[in-house]
Amino acid sequence: MSQGGGNIPVLVLKEGTGRSTGREAQRNNIMAAKIVAESVKSTLGPCGMDKMLVSGMGDVAITNDGATIMKELDVQHPAAKMLVEVAKAQDKEVGDGTTSAVILAGELLAKAESLLDKNIHPTVIIEGYKKASEEAQKILQNIAIPVAINDEKSLKEIAVTSISSKSINVAEDLFAKIIVDSVKQVAEKVEDKYIADIDLIKIVKKHGKSLDETELVKGMVIDKEIASSGMPKLVDGAKIALLNAKLEIEKTEFDAKINIESPDQMKLFLDEEERMIKDMVNSVTKSGANVLFCEKGIDDMALHFLGKAGVMAVKSISSGDMEKLAKATGAQIVASVKELSADALGKAKRVEEVKIGDDKLLYIRDCKNPKAVTIVIRGAAGHVLDEAERSLHDGLCVVRNVIEDGKIVAGGGAPEAELAKGLKAFAVKVGGREQLAIEAFAEAVEEIPLTLAENAGLDPIDIMVALRSEHQKKDSKTFGIDVNTGKIVDMCTKMIVEPLRVKQQAIKSATEATNMILKIDDLISIKGGKGPAMPPGGMGGMGGMGGMPGMGGMGGMPY
Repeated sequence: MSQGGGNIPVLVLKEGTGRSTGREAQRNNIMAAKIVAESVKSTLGPCGMDKMLVSGMGDVAITNDGATIMKELDVQHPAAKMLVEVAKAQDKEVGDGTTSAVILAGELLAKAESLLDKNIHPTVIIEGYKKASEEAQKILQNIAIPVAINDEKSLKEIAVTSISSKSINVAEDLFAKIIVDSVKQVAEKVEDKYIADIDLIKIVKKHGKSLDETELVKGMVIDKEIASSGMPKLVDGAKIALLNAKLEIEKTEFDAKINIESPDQMKLFLDEEERMIKDMVNSVTKSGANVLFCEKGIDDMALHFLGKAGVMAVKSISSGDMEKLAKATGAQIVASVKELSADALGKAKRVEEVKIGDDKLLYIRDCKNPKAVTIVIRGAAGHVLDEAERSLHDGLCVVRNVIEDGKIVAGGGAPEAELAKGLKAFAVKVGGREQLAIEAFAEAVEEIPLTLAENAGLDPIDIMVALRSEHQKKDSKTFGIDVNTGKIVDMCTKMIVEPLRVKQQAIKSATEATNMILKIDDLISIKGGKGPAMPPGGMGGMGGMGGMPGMGGMGGMPY
């Protein structure tokens, strides 16, 4: 970059540095973000389509989960990467609504672009969007419907709404029941609120059978087999010991030399080793344990004695599984066999080794009040299992959100229609140039029901006219689009409902990303240097978005 001062060029930035400024930079960023949002639009709703993503290694993923699509896309444009971050934040925070958040961000930027063309300053748009986002949160709180943890019917419907757009909807009733039962099982009351940690719900995927044979185990399933063939394969009335220590003789930490001069001494040495191991096994059997889970290794001789004593033992359990076992069975994890006592043991009705295909799994069934459970997903193919796991995660998250917050909103585009109505009224009160930004925000929110209608093959304009007119009536806050009939109906009678938290987070993350992109008016891409290697195509002057003119070198979007 140089300025001509007479005939002498003044180099300010390194040669080869690309730069786009002002409207060009803004248009550029908005274009990139819109293209990314466009790519996930068709996946929204129960009639949404799936994407087949093929990685450079040839791995295939078939999904309509917004967060997964965003993660798999190798997006190179920096503004487009922000939308990937929106999807990740939404997925991390609430687990669902990722597609909605990305679509909303893309639409907010599209509306902002037309305001920029009318010479409205980005700061005015940002301020208007902020106010609109805050007002939207208030409107959502007002239209939220309270739900109790024991309202099983509503919780099941929330799970069904979440998984109805996924490939597991063929077995949605079974999955909804499993989701609700598992989240309620791990939920704990803290003061006057419930907390449900869904990390305590372990998901095990196994090929074979079909999705209909997925089961919830009120206990744990561990991908291990019993440590020795001489042990029982099934224990009823299990008393479970959890040991975080080796069940073998410790080797000395320094080099030790033992002088043995006669066979008798050798025999004494071996007898002493055997006695020490017998003592360890006796400590286990004395405590009353008949099942032993060990995080470390177990000596072969110890396995022999444990088998003779009728104790089932499993070794090399991961620390994560040990913690879940403690939560599920009520056992305490002990650091030494000497600490084992009847009080430290956990209980389960049955522990058994089950053969599924070529694999052997260990089922710890029917624990008394397990605070950790396992869902075993069955399915015909690897892709089916992977997508079922992703769908299950979304379902678990939405039910957790409702149990923790106790609030839901109607689905089918109903809250968005109510938001658009409320924000348009709010815009008039604010007035000034910000009014235009708030009205643009209201129109952007309507993109969600519009996309739902488009994906269902309905006429989006007719649907939006009908939806708006319905929401002008007094008691029509919960009316949304029935994608099967194309009619505007009460979503609560149809039991199509979503967690309040999902909608709130989608608006927060979309607004924040949009405002950050709008604030950028200069993009300088530095070539060379000691930074990370550039993507193919370089970053020269921010371009190469699908061969767009004047966008030179931001290393083409991978579409």
